Amino acid sequence: MGAAMMVIRQYADEMQALVARTVLEAHHIPAVVLRDDAGGMLPAMRLLYPVRLAVRVGDATHALRILDAPFEGDTDIGDLLDDAAGHP
Repeated sequence: MGAAMMVIRQYADEMQALVARTVLEAHHIPAVVLRDDAGGMLPAMRLLYPVRLAVRVGDATHALRILDAPFEGDTDIGDLLDDAAGHP
């Protein structure tokens, strides 16, 4: 029998959920994207039922830490605006 799964995030956009799943799988955490849209035939159903990301219960805390960690090379928006305006 498989391990119990737990939904850790909800997304309005399936692509965001797929990217999050890829990030987790790169860290050796199996993840599943769940959606209630009649197999893609009723994409408007995502407005009522968001796309969900689920992992094994034992991986949930570690998975959330990974997803919440800043990306390397992330730049603060203020730094970008200063650079655009020519400020040091």
